Amino acid sequence: MGNEIVFEKSVVIKNVKILGKETTDILIKAGHITELGSNLSGDIVIDGSDCVALPGLVDLHTHLREPGREDAETILSGSRAAAMGGFTAVHAMANTNPVADTAGVVEQVWRLGKEAGLVDVRPVGAVTKGLDGIALAELGAMADSAAGVRVFSDDGKCVHDAALMRRALEYVKAFDGVVAQHAQEPRLTDGAQMNEGELSGKLGLAGWPAVAEEAIIARDVLLAEHVGSRLHVCHLSTAGSVEIIRWAKSRGINVTAEVTPHHLFFTDEVVTSYDPIYKVNPPLRTAKDVAAVRAGLADGTIDIVATDHAPHPAEDKDCEWTSAAFGMTGLESALAIVNATMIKTGLMDWAAVADRMSINPARIGKVLDQGQPLKVGSPANIVVFNPNIEIKVDPKATQSGSRNTPYRELTLPGQVVATVFRGKPTVVNGMLAN
Repeated sequence: MGNEIVFEKSVVIKNVKILGKETTDILIKAGHITELGSNLSGDIVIDGSDCVALPGLVDLHTHLREPGREDAETILSGSRAAAMGGFTAVHAMANTNPVADTAGVVEQVWRLGKEAGLVDVRPVGAVTKGLDGIALAELGAMADSAAGVRVFSDDGKCVHDAALMRRALEYVKAFDGVVAQHAQEPRLTDGAQMNEGELSGKLGLAGWPAVAEEAIIARDVLLAEHVGSRLHVCHLSTAGSVEIIRWAKSRGINVTAEVTPHHLFFTDEVVTSYDPIYKVNPPLRTAKDVAAVRAGLADGTIDIVATDHAPHPAEDKDCEWTSAAFGMTGLESALAIVNATMIKTGLMDWAAVADRMSINPARIGKVLDQGQPLKVGSPANIVVFNPNIEIKVDPKATQSGSRNTPYRELTLPGQVVATVFRGKPTVVNGMLAN
């Protein structure tokens, strides 16, 4: 996306296992991998012993809040959190203030991301003006802008009007865009607070039925088939949703789907604490649902892991459950959670993690220089991760502008040791580089 400043120093990552396989050194010059081998040297040396190297992670679903809610996050603070989590590209959702529904706003987000210089910040354009679900936003103008938007979403709100959703799917075909749907039938979730079931009844919290998600997904995959367009399903959370996506793919429908780290890790049982840190949209589901989304991610039915990083200031979370905002942060902990839920359980290997957290999201979002195999000639977007270090999560240590991590005080397996973005180390020895 335009001329980039080339990092002048050479970098060598020593004794690292690419995708967890053979140990090698990786030499980086002028933003690209130039050599793989042993006993290589460079101006900057990163110790990759006991670590795996993956292509830099790509997040298709990040809330950076700027413009408008800089009290929760800025593009700079969110970029720092992303780098610490091993990400080299993030897609910034459109529910800002003003909404990213015009070329001017998405270009502002894109420019601020370039100024931060820590990750590729790719704006997501709104599907409808003001996220109001009434009229289409300036999809073509955003696609033709300097930001080159290819992902469009009203995330936080569902495009619930079927005719409008059809028009959006038809429109984005012209430039190979994708509509990323927040699958939530609003009439089935009015006032909903947590997953609907026996537990919601015991806790006295309004239930959020699985069918509210599944009904929209079922409708939209049929619309995508009818139109012949690309559909992406945001933060899938139920066993039924997995089955609908599996059925749609068996029919050859061009649909992709994501799951969040928190839906891989938590069940709705944590809501018994009434701690609003666990209040999220869609809600945390049952153990059966967690098992289903893990299996769907492992077998490729679910294409990617996306963080749905949703920062909030303390006052929006430090209150009673029903008044609290939906959402939790996730950029800095995502890889450790995937390690805990998918690698340590034997459900996936590191090649599959690279596929779900880098290659596939880059392909879906059309980020052409991200998600590339770590071989000679490839762009040097790399994360170095030690999967065996155990780290206790300290919200005060986060680089995000907000502290609403659901993993606070938990000990998670793994730490990002280094992140390299276009040949420049942004994280070294687990700390932001100068």
